[in-house]
Amino acid sequence: MPTSLATDETILQADRALVEAVLAGRRGAFEQLVTAYQGLCWHIVERMVRHPDDTRELCQEVFLRVHRSLHQYRGDSALKSWVAQVAYSVARRHLERRRIPIADVHDDEDGQWRVEQVSDGVDVEAMASQDEVHALLHAAIDALPPLQRTVLTLYHLDELSIAEIAHLTDLPEGTIKSHLFRSRARLRTLLHSHLGEPA
Repeated sequence: MPTSLATDETILQADRALVEAVLAGRRGAFEQLVTAYQGLCWHIVERMVRHPDDTRELCQEVFLRVHRSLHQYRGDSALKSWVAQVAYSVARRHLERRRIPIADVHDDEDGQWRVEQVSDGVDVEAMASQDEVHALLHAAIDALPPLQRTVLTLYHLDELSIAEIAHLTDLPEGTIKSHLFRSRARLRTLLHSHLGEPA
């Protein structure tokens, strides 16, 4: 699709220009980068750690690391994905230090639960837009393990692709599909049990 390729290349060119400006020490360039990606960073870290004070601290750490490591950005993938990868890495290390498991012990990453189809008939966006289930949906998402909660958010709310999520979490695409499938199945069960509808 030429249009999509042209759009992707335009984004990459803008990303490279911003990185060059930051590395050159241009006034306001790093602030521009932070403004562009602080929402994404907060989304990932907050979904992983679920503690506002820790999230604030870890987001600061993310951007310190971004600033220190920006020279390593090669410009062959979106800057958004690169920043997301740093955010995920920082949040994951924080949970590991606290000895908090990031996935259910039953969720293996060797492919046993892999599925080819991501869709299971659960429309997370549609459910989120219905007032009567909005609070219940978010409570159900919060009850998921950190990894599933984050993958679900990145895919449905931040609109990252399976490939991008696999890249930033360093997990196979099949494992990401599995986490999406199983987390949405769990949401459906929780919602239906609370709403009195058959699962």
